Amino acid sequence: MGEEKAYELAKKQREISIAEFFEKNRHLLGFDNKRKALLTAVKEACDNSLDACEEAKILPEVNVELIEMAEERFRVIVEDNGPGIVKEQIPKVFAKLLYGSKFHHLQQKRGQQGIGISAAVLYSQLTTGKPARITSRIGKNHPAYYYELNIDIQSNKPEIVKQETSDWESERGTKIEVELEAAYIKGLQSVDEYLKQTAIVNPHVTIIYTSPKAEHIIYSRSTEQLPTEPKEIKPHPYGVELGLLMRMLDNTETRTLQSFLTTEFSRVGPETAKEICQNAALLPSMKPSEVSRQQAEKLMEGIEKTKIISPPTDCLSPITEQLLEKGLKRVINAEFYCSTTRPPAVYRGNPFVIEAAIAYGGEIPADGPVTILRFANRVPLLYQQGACSMTESIAKTSWKPYGLSQSQNSVPVGPAVIMVHMASVWVPFTSEAKEALAHYPEIIKEIKLALQECGRKIGLYINKKTKATRQLERANLFETYMPEIADSLSQLSGKKKETILEQLTRMINKPEIKKQLEQGENVEFDEKMKLQVEKEENEE
Repeated sequence: MGEEKAYELAKKQREISIAEFFEKNRHLLGFDNKRKALLTAVKEACDNSLDACEEAKILPEVNVELIEMAEERFRVIVEDNGPGIVKEQIPKVFAKLLYGSKFHHLQQKRGQQGIGISAAVLYSQLTTGKPARITSRIGKNHPAYYYELNIDIQSNKPEIVKQETSDWESERGTKIEVELEAAYIKGLQSVDEYLKQTAIVNPHVTIIYTSPKAEHIIYSRSTEQLPTEPKEIKPHPYGVELGLLMRMLDNTETRTLQSFLTTEFSRVGPETAKEICQNAALLPSMKPSEVSRQQAEKLMEGIEKTKIISPPTDCLSPITEQLLEKGLKRVINAEFYCSTTRPPAVYRGNPFVIEAAIAYGGEIPADGPVTILRFANRVPLLYQQGACSMTESIAKTSWKPYGLSQSQNSVPVGPAVIMVHMASVWVPFTSEAKEALAHYPEIIKEIKLALQECGRKIGLYINKKTKATRQLERANLFETYMPEIADSLSQLSGKKKETILEQLTRMINKPEIKKQLEQGENVEFDEKMKLQVEKEENEE
């Protein structure tokens, strides 16, 4: 009886395709409600467009249009001026999950897994039954190709519904149209906010947006400078785990263990490779394919015992302090801006850079918690704010010495926007939806240090402004009684009252105080702030 049951169960078991898995687990990709689905579809299309343009050294221009087709049904159209996609690759790029060029390369990119845009096509197919419509051209001397695509869910392969050449007017680029069930609501987690924040961290991008309400918004680029092109690097030995190391040993084409270490890893030269082998008690001349599991464990121990310099950072392209502030000024009207870019750091062998910026005052509301803007590889993170290590770092930073109100271990209160950006070859998201950063101690430490650097700058400004405000209040009070004082002094000295009034007015120098108030200049850095700086430097 038991044997028959086992055979019966065996007949029910079959391989699950990745498309089938995500069909039932769409929430993992950011399609867990209709409002979020609209945002995710736009986000994935824009990420692909920006990466493609930057790889081709083209200043990006992205046109986003949302059309309301019926109640809770929208057409999403995203068009770019990028390099286009060759004909044979179009079906695979848009209609095959886990297909892309970024997963196997350690290099800063917006996308990572090769899931995003095909997941949007899958969601569109599931909710409306309509195929995705793709148009692409690689140059003005080449034809434009038009495809209508579905995903064969059981095989995770493209299903071409229609294929033809097109008289598309653009000289080059790619255009995708998908129709999906969605909801459009303005607010902090809307398409509008995503595009606004994308403009902040991508000052080299022009975004043209048409909302479902036919509102036309243009974010014109504020710099003609493309980001520095990040270079691909090999994995660093400190980030490798045993299973991956064994697979690398099996797959390598090198002939000796020493050449394996120097070829397959970054920052390992011949002498460092010899030292690793020595610390692992393994011969540098042994064949990688002959390394057993026990010997691989020894090799791991040898790596840990060897001092290896940090991985190179030319694989990263941080925004830089100047462009961070320029991006904030592009969309946020404040009275003071400050920013910082931290030196490169490492987690699990992966290099990363943390950047932070603060906009203060101006038109920013003062009656509530500060606004937090989170970014990873120039992409806004709009969901799961409470689960993100960036938010935790902001809450655990002491903001009172910098002039912002704060309850213990909570987000500060005041007229400020706090922005944090992580640039890395592999961003440790908490899920495939790429909405929050994992809580690595190395990352949290760097975020806090960046926030403290900005905090000192904003604290100095607030301190200056507070002192100037007090000076102005005293000057206003003195000005109220100046006629009486001048009259008394005139009687005592015999001088004209008008002359004394003029001298008193020059003495209080209100225009200079107002200038200090507006610019935060010429007011001393008080002892309290000096002590705070010393405390933070000692903590570092």
